[in-house]
Amino acid sequence: MTITVRELTYYPVKGCAGITVESAQLLGTGLEHDRTFMVVNAADGAFRSQRTHPSMAAIRVEVLDVGATLTLTTTGFESLRLDVDRDGPRREVSMFDRPLGVAADQGDEVAEWFSDALGAKSRLVRVAPGFDRDGWGDTPGKLNFADAHAALVASTASLDDLNARITAQGDAAPVPMDRFRANIVLTGNDEPHFEDRVRRMTIGSVELAHSVRATRCAVPMVDQTTGHRAGPEPIRTLSTYRREPEYGNKVSFGAKNAVVCEGVVSVGDVVEVAEWIGA
Repeated sequence: MTITVRELTYYPVKGCAGITVESAQLLGTGLEHDRTFMVVNAADGAFRSQRTHPSMAAIRVEVLDVGATLTLTTTGFESLRLDVDRDGPRREVSMFDRPLGVAADQGDEVAEWFSDALGAKSRLVRVAPGFDRDGWGDTPGKLNFADAHAALVASTASLDDLNARITAQGDAAPVPMDRFRANIVLTGNDEPHFEDRVRRMTIGSVELAHSVRATRCAVPMVDQTTGHRAGPEPIRTLSTYRREPEYGNKVSFGAKNAVVCEGVVSVGDVVEVAEWIGA
């Protein structure tokens, strides 16, 4: 049994479409450029997400010039090219009603673009120099604007098992992996949810350590291509076998990890499990 990396995806703007790549730098805060930007409420700096604005999923982002430029595209609007301002005016931002500190505002033009696209007054902010945020769990680690951890890891075995359960009910179609917005997808182990039991793993020179299981909200019910809600799957089926009493009885899929050692990770890399939980 050889576990390998099947897919790598980073999400430059939290809540917007991801970019799937063959190779990426894995930093202490996750894949390079992952959740470096965040859309916030213009009035109070609270983050916006697919939970309340599912159309964010259909906003495509391209990172150019080593992160110095972004292009934003979505149906019905002209594309916007943004020169990133790492030292933009500071704005207080928050997530889940918790202050995150200050971020660098990216200006009025992109604020207007997101406001129109989402139908709600918004600003775009970037992680400011010196931003320092801790995760939590077994190995907390550091992160940017992800919900709470640096890297979300899932496996093809977990998705295959879930889809077998969904289709067995006869009234719903299988769901793609992008519903779960994972950063690293693993393959090669046929045990569903084996990623939950990995305490430490290495991928080449990179080392990851388990933080917590990834509990899920309404986002996996959003079609990541159209930006429309397409529930009740997969949450309906996950709720029948993936309840987590330790985490408020929420359902889980995937595992959140901290980055212990930075490096380059690529599709096809062999994953060595250094320690299993409970072993």
